[in-house]
Amino acid sequence: MFGLYITHPQVQIDPAVPVPKWGLSEIGRARAEVTTRQPWVRSLGRIVSSDETKAIETANLLAGAAGIAVEIDETMGENDRSATGFLPPPEFEKAADWFFANPSESFNGWERAIDAQARISAAVFRILDEHDPGIPIAFVGHGGVGTLLKCKLGATAISRSADQKGGGGGNLFAFRLADRALACDWTPMEFWQG
Repeated sequence: MFGLYITHPQVQIDPAVPVPKWGLSEIGRARAEVTTRQPWVRSLGRIVSSDETKAIETANLLAGAAGIAVEIDETMGENDRSATGFLPPPEFEKAADWFFANPSESFNGWERAIDAQARISAAVFRILDEHDPGIPIAFVGHGGVGTLLKCKLGATAISRSADQKGGGGGNLFAFRLADRALACDWTPMEFWQG
């Protein structure tokens, strides 16, 4: 059986609202709704989301199609970037480049990549350790920590080259539950065939 890590799709950016509270944009919601029609969604037996609004909204749409409830895990959140607050997209991309290139250091007070990787990996592995590997499961969260998890599962160094491509998120990677080995690279969630 498979496990998935799904990143929330496009969000409504509002510098006046804390980033974890941003919700899906119309485009993001539409993409999630298209995804709910994929056959693999109905095979999910469990969905675990970070406690960020955009992730919960994505998870709720998927869970509705699967006929299951969403579990929230507050330790699955994105790397803590509250020290800088909102950064305009060009500045954020430069900061993210630095974050991935210097995983043992903090970018202006951000949570370090190695710490965020340890946190997301511990959360996912704790859940998988008690999960029935015969039941497909999806984790829904943010792309930054998703990339860190992907690097851990793939036994590769932290690198932005492992990150999802631009476009606002809404991608997934799959891994086998039996051995937790990566089964596919980032793929737009509405196009993955299972």
